Amino acid sequence: MSSNTDIAASDYIKGFCAALVLTVVPFYLVWAQSLPASTTYFVLFACAIVQVFVHFKYFLHMEAKTSDGQWNLVSLLFTIVVVFILIAGSLWIMYNMNMNMMM
Repeated sequence: MSSNTDIAASDYIKGFCAALVLTVVPFYLVWAQSLPASTTYFVLFACAIVQVFVHFKYFLHMEAKTSDGQWNLVSLLFTIVVVFILIAGSLWIMYNMNMNMMM
């Protein structure tokens, strides 16, 4: 029983360290302004995407190994699709309103 607890604790520590590094690196890059702006934006975006996956794996335990994990992934994908539709639709509506109001 303690081995499962040790594995879970080590996973949380790995996840915490990865999240910490993925947070500190972008803050440092912005603070130091050592890279060109486009490269800094790319690194910020890449760190954000990787951090999302770190949180899914280590803290939310989103894995497709079990039936429950598969349903969790399906519900996550459905949520992503709905959010994308809402954002894209809102931007489309605002763009069309702007074009029609600016005569």
